[in-house]
Amino acid sequence: MKRHISLSLTLSAITLFSAGLLNAQQAQPQDAPANKTVTAEQAYDANVQLMRQDLRSKRKQLVAANLPLTDTEVTKFWPLYDKYIAETVKVNDDRYSMIKQYAQGYETLTQAQAADYIRRWLALDQRNTELRLKYIPEFEKVISNKKTATLFQIDRRVGMMIELQLASEIPLVQP
Repeated sequence: MKRHISLSLTLSAITLFSAGLLNAQQAQPQDAPANKTVTAEQAYDANVQLMRQDLRSKRKQLVAANLPLTDTEVTKFWPLYDKYIAETVKVNDDRYSMIKQYAQGYETLTQAQAADYIRRWLALDQRNTELRLKYIPEFEKVISNKKTATLFQIDRRVGMMIELQLASEIPLVQP
């Protein structure tokens, strides 16, 4: 039960964090050099990148708190986990870019752009699934099948919470 509570509390924190990610556009750049002008878009991108780094850190803490590893497993697991997350970041970079593009023109979306948007979104979902499928056997080499299942349950839950938060904040395409 303790692990369940830890997972629930951390997932709640991630949900609140992802809500902050969507409101980052209003944030102003911090510690910008006096001689360098920072555009609003640059400030927004920098703030989002900081939040994404923080989210990855929280995700890693969540995995560490809920996935008991032996000393032998630890030495092999975390480098593999970091490699997996690095590939996940690439997919999420594309998702972030797509969301930014959509936000800039969703009010004037053409039929073709709407079709392209939803196909690209689903392709990103597919890339995430393919990435998980690629890494399952890799993790099973360094931790048990049950621990691998636990890892991917955590990974999917966090991902689904972030997706749900994003979906609730992104305006629907207007027919």
